[in-house]
Formats: sequence, C-alpha cells, structure tokens
Amino acid sequence: MKRWLGSPILGILVFMLWLLLNGVSVGHLLLAAVLAIALPAITRALRPQQPTIGNLPATVKLAAVFLYDIVVANIEVARRILGRESAIRPGFIWVPLELTDRHAISVLSSIITLTPGTLSADVSPNGRHLLVHCLHVDDADGMVATIKQRYERPLLEIFR
Repeated sequence: MKRWLGSPILGILVFMLWLLLNGVSVGHLLLAAVLAIALPAITRALRPQQPTIGNLPATVKLAAVFLYDIVVANIEVARRILGRESAIRPGFIWVPLELTDRHAISVLSSIITLTPGTLSADVSPNGRHLLVHCLHVDDADGMVATIKQRYERPLLEIFR
C-alpha cells in the first residue's frame, strides 16, 4: 500500500492542509484526496532516504533541554539587547562535528538557529564543521563545548 500511495503520512498532511486552506466542501474533499494520493507518489524520487531514528528517551531529553535553552536564551538576549551596546560581542565560531548523518546535521543546525542568539550560517564542504554566528561570544571554546555536549551528543545517540 505504501508503494501505491507514495507516503501515507505525507498524503494525510496534504489532505488536511488543503482542507484547512480552502475549507470543506464536496469539491475540495475530492481534490484534496486526489492531491493526497498524487503528490506523494509524484515526488517520491525527490525525497531522500528516511533516516533511522532511535532512542526515544534521548529524544525526549534533547527536546526538554532544547525547550529549556530557548527560555533561558530569550531572557539572555533580552538582557543583552536592553543593556549596554558595548556589552555585546557578536562573532562566528566553527563547531567541529562528530555527526556524519546529514539529517542529524540538519537537526543540529535547526536547533542552533531556533535558539535565540545563535544562527547556523554554513556547513563546511566536507560536512565536518558547522559555522555558527553568536550574538555574544566571551569564550568560543566554551560555546563549542556547550553545543557539542547539549545538542550533538544526544543527536549521536538518536541518529545511530
């Protein structure tokens, strides 16, 4: 059935999104069903191989750490922006990566970008380093160690 539908989860999402954007009527129900079957089947070749994700406890722990860090980072960014401008020292740091799975690197980049005060700027051509812009850098080595310990290490467990 999955071969015929392409991706059942993607199909369900297309169906629901179409109805949310256009409303529910007989015509839209039929069109949403056609799109939900056709789009995943047509785009199957464009989707990369799905990653193997394991270790649910590590995933839950990473999510909790990430949510906590978002709250703390929001407070820290607000404190720095409302304070003296001279107290802000922005900078770029290169984070060496132990991660090799491109999905895991993408998740790490997203976590960094979604955390206020940091932004993933680039991945080296060989995929071994991540360039991160930080709103405030006192200790570049400490920032790298924090990223590796709080985010990369759990991702190594999750994406085995």
